[in-house]
Amino acid sequence: MNGKEYGLRAAGMGTVVLLAVCSTLAFAKLPPPTDEQKAKAEESKAKAAETAKRDAELLGKAQDRVAERYIHQMKAKGIDVKPTPIAPPAPAPAAPAPTASATPAAPPAAAKK
Repeated sequence: MNGKEYGLRAAGMGTVVLLAVCSTLAFAKLPPPTDEQKAKAEESKAKAAETAKRDAELLGKAQDRVAERYIHQMKAKGIDVKPTPIAPPAPAPAAPAPTASATPAAPPAAAKK
């Protein structure tokens, strides 16, 4: 084996060892979050939801302005444009509550001898 082949094998082994160490670290468990970290995460979730809601409202307003401008421009050209009505999304169906039977189940019939 010449020096060049040895160097390639050493580099290959170094890479294998490095990947093994990194994969071991990837499977390490993190400690559970503290109450303070949980509260901060909840706060950031609430803030993100509020921001998303505000962004959705602003997007809706911008879309309405664009539609109004388009309708106005078409009226100026003499074209009557009627916007397509968009139905609001249907609410998600609620899961039916489990109902308890009013009459108890009949006991199994006794086997005759």
